[in-house]
Amino acid sequence: QVRLVESGGGLVQADGSLRLSCVASGSIVGIRSMGWYRQAPGKQRELVADITPSGVTNYAGSVKGRFTISTDNAKKTVYLQMNSLKPEDTAVYYCNVRAFVPLEPMWGQGTQVTVSS
Repeated sequence: QVRLVESGGGLVQADGSLRLSCVASGSIVGIRSMGWYRQAPGKQRELVADITPSGVTNYAGSVKGRFTISTDNAKKTVYLQMNSLKPEDTAVYYCNVRAFVPLEPMWGQGTQVTVSS
């Protein structure tokens, strides 16, 4: 059974920082990417950032220069360092893992990030 467990969300003031973590466990073979998505109330889920095992990263334009994604491949863990947070970053953040086994994308349960002005 595959499981993604996120941590690190919370309430922070604008310009503050948070670090999200996600640990993947279970029968996962051949990770192709690990990443973070977010969904704000009334909006669609959107990609925040993702990273391949070789370190190739991809960021949403709205977070470039403020967020940094990284991984510990041996621990199947992905991190999201979020700096200079803005109220518009408020959302539920979901960890995502794509692999060869299982083929379908895997999702965490979500962690709330709230940025106050």
